[in-house]
Amino acid sequence: MHVSAYDIKAFYTSRMGRIVRRVMQDRIRQFWPDMHGLRVMGYGYSVPYLRMLAEQAERGFSVMPAGMGVHSWPHDGKNLVCLAEETQLPIETSSVDRLLLVHALEFSEQMPAVLAEMYRILKPNGRMLVMVPNRAGFWARAEWSPLGQGTPYSLTQIGAYLKANMFIVERTEEALFMPPYKSAMLMKSAGIFERYGQKFLPFAAGVHMVEASKQIYARPMNPRGNKAPVTRAKPLFAGKPAPKPEAI
Repeated sequence: MHVSAYDIKAFYTSRMGRIVRRVMQDRIRQFWPDMHGLRVMGYGYSVPYLRMLAEQAERGFSVMPAGMGVHSWPHDGKNLVCLAEETQLPIETSSVDRLLLVHALEFSEQMPAVLAEMYRILKPNGRMLVMVPNRAGFWARAEWSPLGQGTPYSLTQIGAYLKANMFIVERTEEALFMPPYKSAMLMKSAGIFERYGQKFLPFAAGVHMVEASKQIYARPMNPRGNKAPVTRAKPLFAGKPAPKPEAI
């Protein structure tokens, strides 16, 4: 783990971090415009984007991995963040409607195990939104930001990891086209970069956004097109029961 929760918090409290948060919030809303009645969980460092989702959701909370550390959130209410091991999340199976993974997979040393936990807690009809740094983008080289730490990915790589761990990629988008330079003029033009970057410079995006769902296997079909009956294994020994000791 190369960055702590307090390092990422410091970035998002800076001027550049506030602009990044605003840009990414708008893009997340395009994926999930309506959260009413849903249970949403953030994993990694998701708190900059969790408040807007939790305001509509039935319940919203965040889990931070033990290697990253944790701080309480929100500062103006009851704490909604907990610390947990990557492979042992204290969450019920099939209990979450929406999973938001931010600053998570690029810092994970046990990605298959983490994705297995995400698969376990996500409802069968749920959705997971993964946000990872683009290895070909400029932000992956900005070491002063959390996007320049950890392991960046190509869209093909992150899609392959999800498919290998029983997820189906439903939708992909590129985001954060503003160059990672602390220039007042560039920061003021963040909206323009985002609007035109999607059309003309998709390879220069700072972040891959991948929405995925659980891959649920159906019962196999027989040649007639009906579902094959469920067969139970036969016992290894099916002879007569052994006589009682008294009979012997």
